[in-house]
Amino acid sequence: MTQCLTESPSLTDLWLLRILVPLGGHKALLARNAFSNEAVARAAGLGRWLDDDECDFDAAAIRDQLRQAHRAAEARRDGATTPAVLTANMTRLAALVDLSPSDCRILEFAILLHSDRILDDCADTLGAVDPLRVADTLAHLLALEADDVHASLSPQGVLAKSGLLALDANAGFHLGQRLDLPTSHFANHIVAYDAHPLTLLRDTIGLSDPPRLTLADFGHLQQALAILRPYLAQALAAARAGVNVFIHGAPGTGKTELARALAADIGCELFEVASADAEGDPVNGERRLRAHRAAQHFFGRRNALILFDEAEDVFNNGDGMGGRKSIAQRRKAWLNRTLEHNKVPTLWLSNAIDGVDPAFLRRFDMVIEMPIAPRAQRERIVRAVCADLLDERAIAHVAAATTLAPAVVSRAAEVVRSLGDKLDQPGASRAVQWLIDQSLQAQGQAPLRLGDASRLPAEYDAALLNADTDLPQLADGLLHSRSARLCLYGPPGTGKTAYARWLAQHLDQPLMLYSASDLMSKWAGDSEKKIAAAFRDAERENAVLLIDEVDSFLQDRARARQSWEITLVNEMLTRMEAYSGLFIASTNLMDHLDPAALRRFDLKICFHYLRPEQAQALLERYCANLFLTAPAADAVALLRRLHAVTPGDFSAVARQHRFRPLAGATAFVQALAQECKLKEKTAAAIGFLT
Repeated sequence: MTQCLTESPSLTDLWLLRILVPLGGHKALLARNAFSNEAVARAAGLGRWLDDDECDFDAAAIRDQLRQAHRAAEARRDGATTPAVLTANMTRLAALVDLSPSDCRILEFAILLHSDRILDDCADTLGAVDPLRVADTLAHLLALEADDVHASLSPQGVLAKSGLLALDANAGFHLGQRLDLPTSHFANHIVAYDAHPLTLLRDTIGLSDPPRLTLADFGHLQQALAILRPYLAQALAAARAGVNVFIHGAPGTGKTELARALAADIGCELFEVASADAEGDPVNGERRLRAHRAAQHFFGRRNALILFDEAEDVFNNGDGMGGRKSIAQRRKAWLNRTLEHNKVPTLWLSNAIDGVDPAFLRRFDMVIEMPIAPRAQRERIVRAVCADLLDERAIAHVAAATTLAPAVVSRAAEVVRSLGDKLDQPGASRAVQWLIDQSLQAQGQAPLRLGDASRLPAEYDAALLNADTDLPQLADGLLHSRSARLCLYGPPGTGKTAYARWLAQHLDQPLMLYSASDLMSKWAGDSEKKIAAAFRDAERENAVLLIDEVDSFLQDRARARQSWEITLVNEMLTRMEAYSGLFIASTNLMDHLDPAALRRFDLKICFHYLRPEQAQALLERYCANLFLTAPAADAVALLRRLHAVTPGDFSAVARQHRFRPLAGATAFVQALAQECKLKEKTAAAIGFLT
């Protein structure tokens, strides 16, 4: 650490001796007739007491030697300096944020204290330092006026406002623990690298990556952007303070890409408050708020926006016992001042808004929900990012994933492109989709292979369903009026869900399919939110909305045992009435539906088991497509004797054929008979239990 004390001392040497002599640190160093820290003793020039075996430990003589060394160092203090790299970095930092000489000296000391183990150990000889005594201790140690030190350490001082140094009253007892720097790496970086201050603060805040998309890719936000884009541009031009926008939405909706595209379109810089350090470890909310505060000083004179992603770290309440307060609530007054006076317009992004105190939301200039992009928009984004890797069918397949983030597509495309010619075109397409699929599953999302809700078997024909309504005629009618509420009911496998898929294809609209498990939640009120979101998303996508097992949400309220069951029915009825598109509900338990729900359906369609002639026509189609012999008279006769055969039974037998090949049409019908027999046994067992 230090040079020989006979040479011109460094400031570190001088500070070390001031700690030991006038501040009394020698008492702890010389305790119990031995040095408590040999490295500190050597740095103070006391090496002979350690190396000379003939030199007995003499505390009085050592104290006298320390006093002489201290007087000599003070005599040469005008030539004492900090390391050259630190001096250069501090000069740039002082100019950037207007640090006073007192601010600079205190920050230099804190930096060296955190980067120099010996100086830190020496400061520990002072023992516990009360927060109220830190300023006086530093005034003596750094030879500064006490009033100047108090001003520098004040919460209103530049050091605190810039986030460069905070006096931590809650940390440990020693001086080094009281002086809190922006990040754990800041001290080591600033003494080692001659660099721009922003480079030194890269663990805190940094320049955002360039956008992969443009504002044209966010056409579904046209109304919001018509206000947001000119508002931010005008705020920058007028240097208006207190400009804050809160953007919330589910993960993967493209909030970060929107912020980057906005900055690029306006023509300004975008700086991101870091959520992780260089090692990838998360940065806590307190430090991120300090970074945001620092950014006001770093970029207050620049044409820039600040991006604060994952704002839930700050605003969302904890869910622990007793209702733990959020960081924002614990620092309410400070954060309110920040939202009123921040110099640099800030985009606050969050995956959720539920836990944010409304008192904070009222202080934002705009609160914007970021919805999932409509399928057409998602296809445009995927096409823009990897049109050279995916054909139109693959693009549509990928775009079917509603939670897919543009960044995931970009990264997958970059990985595959890096392989060069090692993959042919089909292989590259499969690789991109596989990488995207793995990323989605790692995030807990549905895999791509489940994304195509409109897939139908080649043998499908709506005319071969046994319903009490002419289904093809109904579909043609809906081409002219695409607003209706349909209830499809009947035994399992009779083709209710498949008809909804076919109808969506016939209308050339996307299908959004939800089962009960997709919308039910164990959390109070969460099921209602999911139902509302399903209707809202379908409206935005101009989609056919299908809710399977709707009896879970529309059960007769007279049978309800819990209040939430009634609330759930009320929510579903409200959303049904407000929905302007085509809504289809399917159920196997028509008798369980609430009477009010039945009145709200424009049409109730019963799906029965197949009629003999329908079953025969379907058998002929399957045999042809599976390259089986045409059904003979005995096979047809056996088929006509089946009383509960459904289109679902045909699909099940066709799937069996893939791994247990059937010999011909007769074997196909025999397998159908087994399916029907199993249904009869199941029904009998259920009847016995009830």
